[in-house]
Order: sequence, then structure tokens, then C-alpha cells
Amino acid sequence: MVLGAGCLRAMGAVCGGVVTDETGEPLVGASVRSTECGASAVTDINGAFSFDCKSNGAVKVRVSYVGFVAETFVLKAGAGGEMPQLRLRPDMTSLNEVVVTATRTPKTLKDVPVVTRVINSEDLGKVDATNIQDLLTEEIPGLEFGYAMTQETSLNMGGFGGSAVLFLVDGERLAGETMDNVDYNRLNLDNVGRVEIVKGASSALYGANAVGGVVNLISKEDARPWHASVNSRYSAMGHEWRAGTDLGFNVGNISSTTTFQYSTRNRVELTDAFDTSSALHYMYGGLTHNVKERLTWRAAQGLKLIARAGYYYRESERANYTDHYNDYNGGLRAVWNTRDRNTLELSYGYDRYDKSRFQGGLRTHDHDYSNRQHIVHGLYTHYLDNMVLTVGADFMHDYLTTYQFADNDVHSQNSADAFVQADYTPLEWLNVVASVRDDYFSASGNNAVTARTAVMFRLKPLSVRASYSGGFRAPTLKELYMNFDMAGMQMIYGNPDLKPERSHNFNVALERYGCVRGGVLRGSYSLTLSGYHNYYDSRITTEDAPGQGDVEAGARYCNEDGVKVSGIDFNARYRAAMGLGANVSYNYLHVADRAIDSQFSQPRPHSATWRIDYEHRFGSAYSLYAAISGRYMGKPESRYATDGAYSLWKLTLQQNLWRGIKLNFTVDNLFNYRPRTYYWNSAMTTGTTWTLGVAFNVADLVKK
Repeated sequence: MVLGAGCLRAMGAVCGGVVTDETGEPLVGASVRSTECGASAVTDINGAFSFDCKSNGAVKVRVSYVGFVAETFVLKAGAGGEMPQLRLRPDMTSLNEVVVTATRTPKTLKDVPVVTRVINSEDLGKVDATNIQDLLTEEIPGLEFGYAMTQETSLNMGGFGGSAVLFLVDGERLAGETMDNVDYNRLNLDNVGRVEIVKGASSALYGANAVGGVVNLISKEDARPWHASVNSRYSAMGHEWRAGTDLGFNVGNISSTTTFQYSTRNRVELTDAFDTSSALHYMYGGLTHNVKERLTWRAAQGLKLIARAGYYYRESERANYTDHYNDYNGGLRAVWNTRDRNTLELSYGYDRYDKSRFQGGLRTHDHDYSNRQHIVHGLYTHYLDNMVLTVGADFMHDYLTTYQFADNDVHSQNSADAFVQADYTPLEWLNVVASVRDDYFSASGNNAVTARTAVMFRLKPLSVRASYSGGFRAPTLKELYMNFDMAGMQMIYGNPDLKPERSHNFNVALERYGCVRGGVLRGSYSLTLSGYHNYYDSRITTEDAPGQGDVEAGARYCNEDGVKVSGIDFNARYRAAMGLGANVSYNYLHVADRAIDSQFSQPRPHSATWRIDYEHRFGSAYSLYAAISGRYMGKPESRYATDGAYSLWKLTLQQNLWRGIKLNFTVDNLFNYRPRTYYWNSAMTTGTTWTLGVAFNVADLVKK
């Protein structure tokens, strides 16, 4: 702790506190100033500070720390008892956040040579999303969720479908799929500290399915002695209820976090059943349960063991049946940071995803679908003076049983990979990252070699990033061996001779960040402009299969010539010291080959998201956050498109009251937009609606 000269002169009542981030982690070296006391201090190793003030009473202190929004707090000089905790929020325009997805090693966002979008804990709280689908829809342009035939959620991101975008939780893969997409309802945001998004191929680090991008949900690391919170939210759209709890403790070398979330929604009527122009007349209702446990043991200096377990259940109602989904997952990870800064990470993960259909209370098949994965993973990072070497390997056993196989058969495969990456910084203004990987798949006998090279130049005031990356997606067991009667409409056959899909991604980005000095708009900003080109080859699709002998005619999986996708991303962020902020993102997408044109994939050339907000703390007992946000989706470039461009606007009001009470109120679709017809990727809205939520932080409520 360092005391200012003003404090040394005036020895009176003591004023002090503890400065932390949003999770309660102490911030060491934060600057604290009080003009009323004429004093300043710097927080110690525990985040604590104190200085003497001339008299008792309310004192305003200004707290600032690199990478966080500076804030003013009101403290009481001379107050005894427990020191108050002063929490700072991350600066949304700060590039000092540490990210891991783009290079699999920790790097600050400003130093990553691959363009990475981060949605931090502050943004997660503002959006108040239930799952990853809600979050990405509001935050990322060029990304759209729609419906497949059975109203399973389907993703289109930058011209790529859900099977080409890899979703991870703390770097771990997910088992199971629904209509070639992961079950996005599994990915709720309880205990998620940030979401990292890398557009473009990333198979050199993550292997199969990282053809069009990677989305990684990263858990919080909570340092508070204990925490407990409950929350509930009601939405008028479908009378949707969401409720959840978050419990945790940090005692000695052991910490634990347990979360539970429950949600339910009624069927939503979209249009009259006699409206023949619409393909959808209502959205099905259903419910979900999601339980997660994360246990950390700091076993020794530099050694950390992390155990995790989870259970997920979803019911989705249909016209005359109900689909049930279950997932059981768990894993153990060991991370060892040696004294010479090297890191060794070993992990094992298990994930089982089951689907079953019930009609009249009875199952329609003995076993509908069960996918089980065992994954062993190793990663070693070695730090040199100006280079970081990373070596990794994975082994996965993939097991699938489903009635979609002939005779309800069972198929499995083993896959193994090894990769190496060199992160080289020969000069202060130059960073080069190169990686190569080889994957082998036993079922198809295929192997895939992918590579990535990324370069970043710091040419003040600009940073320039350029990269090439390769991607691939191995054919799934279903695509290799399917023999499926599609509700009597046609047969769909697998193809054991399928080749992996391939993608080649080229990206160039310019970034500028800085500060606005002086005046009421004093603050920080960042601007990013990137252009990309993807060539997508050997795309797995279906072709007509004529019947022969006892084999019925139908469709058969095959490889076809690829498509070319190009685009531009632009993002601008600004945060003023007085609490005003703005964020605008725009995406332009051009698909050169119409081969991807189908009723489920309708690329929109133009899309954008935006948010203008204001945040202010009115003393220690009340703070307000208000925002106007929106999303624009251009007219689809498809012969199947039935609606034009549209925009949806949203009003958000969040209030923090007294001790740990948070009230959220939103009005969605402010201008009452409704599609002319409802189709697979229409905006699923019936007009203006509202949401009300409340959360209680029990630890703050009982604090003395």
C-alpha cells in the first residue's frame, strides 16, 4: 500500500476497502484517489487499501485499474467492521483481456494474430441470455439461427451450417447432434465467464468440425469465500419461465461451483392454421433442466485438478408426440505450471447424449439415438525467450447406436491426432504463429493434414493481422452408415466412401484502438475491419440414389464441389468515462456458388447488430443500466426466400438495488415487427413482447 502526501498530513478517520473484479478476485495495484481527503493509495496483494481522512462521514473515492472501467464509490470514513468490497467491471473496449481459443495458449486480445471476438462477463450480464443461441443472435452479425423440418434449431454462420462450426465448453467437445447441429439448449450460460469466437477454419488446432469457426464457452474462476444466488425470469412470449441457482465456496485449496437452471415455454401460435403461405404456424413448447458441478483442488504449488459433471434433460412437444433428450457428462483435468513457466495439461472427458420419442406415453423405438464419446487429451507448452512451442495430442472413441442404422446396428470409430504450434515474436512489433496437425479416423480410413499461419504487425496506431488456415470435417458415423426410412417419404443411405470436407480460409484485418482525451466524451474506443475468403471443398450433401433389387430408391450421401464464400466484418466500440457506451457490428456476406442454396440455408448479404447504453452508479445502494439494442437482417439471397429485410429493436433496463438485488426489464421488438409469412429462418416473433427478471445475491444480502 502506498499513501499519498495528503494522507500523511491529515491523520484522522480511516477510510478503506477491498478492490476486486466481478468474481471477487482481488485486483493488485489498483489506483484509489479521494479529492475530499486529498489522498491516494494503491491496493496491496489482497486488493486492500486504506488512508486517513480529516473527518468522519461520507467520502467519494475514484478507483481505476488497467482493463477495467474506472468508477466512483461512496465510503464512510471511520466506519469499523468488515472492509467494503468495491467491484470493478471489465472495460468492453479493453484489449488486455486474456484469451485462449485462437492459439490454445493464454495471450492478451491485442496480441492475438487471429481475429477473435470476446463476449465477456459484463456483456453476458447485459444480454441476460438463457443459452448460447440467445447470446449469439444478439451479439454477432452474419450469424442466424433458424429451424429444420422438426423445429430443431439450425445454424448458419458466415455461409457455413452448424456441422461446420465447432462448439466447445472449456475446450472440450460435445457429443450428439440434432439435424447436424449440436443441441444449443445444452449450452446455457450459468457459470460462464466469457465466450470466445474465432471465425474461419481452425482445424490445425481443433481438428474435425472446425471448418467455419470455433465457439468456446469458458467457465468462471470464482475466488470469493462463498457465493449463492437465485434468479427467475418471465417472458410474455410463450409464457416462458426461467429459474436458476448458483452456489459455491472457496475453502483452503478447494473451490466448488454448482449451478442449476430450469426453463419452460408454452406453444406459441404464429399464424392462423389456414394460412397456406406460411410453412410454420406455431412454435412448439417444452422444458429443460440443466445441472453443472465444477470442483477445483489446488493440490500443490502450480498444480491444479479440475473435476466436472453435468446432467441435461429436455422435452420438446410436437403435434402428436414428444421428443426427450438426455445428456450425461463428466471429466477430470490436471494443469501443472512449472517454475520455469512451462505448462502441462492432461484431461479425460466423457459425454453421452440420448434421444427418444414418446407417443401416447410409449417409446416409438427400443433405442432411438445414443452417442457416447470418450476423449483423452494432452497439451504441453514450452516458453522460450521469444517463442512459445505447443505440442498436443488427442484420442477419441466415438460410439453411436440408432434406429437410423440398418437392423438397429451399432457403429463406432477411433480417432487420433497430433499437432504442433510455434508462436514466434522476433520483434516487438511482429508476431508469427504457425501450426500443423494430422488427424486419423478409423471408420473411413481417412486422415487429414491441416495447417495455419498467422502474422500480426503493430504499425502504430494500427495493428494488421493476416492469416491462412485450413479446416476439415470428417464424415460422421451417421453419414457413413445410415439406412433411414424418413417417415415414409424416402430412404436415406450412408456412404462408407465419403471423403472429409475441406475449407481454406484467408483473412486480413486492420485494428485501431485508443483514447478520447478531455471533455465529457473522454473514454476509450476500438475499430476493427476484416475481410475473409473461404473455399469450401468436398462438401457432404445428398444425391438421388436409384433403387436396385431389394434396395428402394432414395437419397445417398455424397461429396460435391465446394462453394466460395467471401465477406467483410466491421466492429466499432466506444466507452466514455461518464458511463455512455456504443457498439456497432456489421457483416457483408457473398456466396459465389449457389450450391448451398436450400430452404434451410438462405445467406443474407447484409446484417448488423448495435447497442447504445448508459450506466451510472447513484451512491453505494443503487445503479442503473439502460440500453437500446437491435439487429438488422438483410433480404435472403435465395430462391426459397419468402420475406425481406427486417430489424428488431430492444429496450433493456437493469437496476442494482441495495444489497445484491438485481431487477431486469426488457421490451423486445419495440416496433412490433411481424413477418408476412413464417418460414424456417423467419424472425420467430408475434410482435412486441416483454420480459421481467429478478436475481438475489445471497452473499451480499447477508453481509454485515
